[in-house]
Amino acid sequence: MTDLLIVLGVLVLSFALRSFRSRVLRKAGALGILASTFLAFYLFTGNVAAGFGGLLLWFLLPWVELLTRIRRLRLPIGKALEREAPPGVSRFPELNGLTAEIEAEGFEYVADTGWDWDGMHQFYRIFYHPTAREQAAICLTEQDGMSWASITLTSRHPCGATYRTTDLPFSSPMKAAPGVTLRRTLDAESFACLLASHREWLESLGHVAEDFVAEEPEALAGLIEQETGLQIRHNLDSGLIRPGETAGTFRYSWRGLVYLYCQLVKDMVRMS
Repeated sequence: MTDLLIVLGVLVLSFALRSFRSRVLRKAGALGILASTFLAFYLFTGNVAAGFGGLLLWFLLPWVELLTRIRRLRLPIGKALEREAPPGVSRFPELNGLTAEIEAEGFEYVADTGWDWDGMHQFYRIFYHPTAREQAAICLTEQDGMSWASITLTSRHPCGATYRTTDLPFSSPMKAAPGVTLRRTLDAESFACLLASHREWLESLGHVAEDFVAEEPEALAGLIEQETGLQIRHNLDSGLIRPGETAGTFRYSWRGLVYLYCQLVKDMVRMS
C-alpha cells in the first residue's frame, strides 16, 4: 500500500507541475511522470532493470503509430492544390482573427486553397507582402479527428535559397529540400512577433527585402506545389521514402520510419 501511495504522490505532484506556465516547472513535471513510471515498475517488482524497462515503454510508444498506420500510408508524389471554401467557424474558429492580424501587417489576401493526402486534409490561406517580398500562409491540418494550425512566412532568394519561419511545433516528417532553411519560432505570441522574428533572422544573415524575389501573387499556390514536389523527390533520393505499389504514390521505407521516430522523440522531449 505504501508503494502505491508513493507512486500516486509523485504522479499527482508531476501533473500539478505540468499545469504551470513556467517551462522549467513543466519540464520538472515531465521528469516526474518518468520518475513515477520507474517507481511503479521498480517498487512492484523490486528490480531496477524493470524500472528502466518501464521508462523505455514511453519511448517505444511512437512505434505503435509508425507500424500500424504510417507504414501502410500511400501518398501521392504529385498533387495539385485546389481552390476551396474556407472551413467554418466550428472547424477553425481562429481563422478570421489570424487573417486580421496578418492583413494588419500589410499583407494582402491571395487565395484559399488546399489538398487531401490519404485521410489528411490541409487548408491554406495565402497572403503576400509586395514591399517586403514575403509570403505568409495559414495552414490548418486535419487528420483522424485531430486538427492543428500554423503560420509560415517564406522569403525566396534569386539564387534558389528559401528561408522559412514557422510556429508549427512539430518537426518535419521529411527532410527539407536542398536550399530550404526552416526556422521554428515556438514562443511567438502573435503574428507580429513571428514576423519580427523572421525579419530579424534575415537581417542577421545580411539580407534586406530587395534581395528577395518579387513574386506574382497568383503564382504562389503553384510555388507551394513545386516546392513540395522537390521535397518529395529529395526524400526519394535520400531513401527515406520509396515509390508505392501504385504508380504516382510513395511510402515510407524502414529508414524513413527510423527518421520519423527520431523526429517524434525530439518533439516529445521538446514539448514535455
